[in-house]
Amino acid sequence: QEQLVESGGGLVQPGGSLRISCAASGFTLDAYTVGWFRQAPGKEREGVSCVSNKDGTIYYGDTVKGRATISRDYAKNAVYFELSNLKTEDTAVYYCFAKVWETLRGWKTIWGQGTQVTVSS
Repeated sequence: QEQLVESGGGLVQPGGSLRISCAASGFTLDAYTVGWFRQAPGKEREGVSCVSNKDGTIYYGDTVKGRATISRDYAKNAVYFELSNLKTEDTAVYYCFAKVWETLRGWKTIWGQGTQVTVSS
């Protein structure tokens, strides 16, 4: 069974930093573009970052640009997201995703179950 499992969320003080992880099982991330969305209460899901499998191109959303770092570890079959200078508006459930184009089938996207990040003093 193909799964993504996030970990590392929790309660963090404003101005602090966090690192959340996403481990894949049942498949290999090598061929996938991977990244993170987040969803705050009452708001739409927001794409925050992704990294292409083809050329390593990295994207950061405007709300996290300059504070975020995404990385992937091919050996560990995992992807990571670090966010610094945390703000209360970073409070959200963070979802990991992996996306790949399959010939004749189209886009395939696998989602993790999400990890809660709460920024509060």
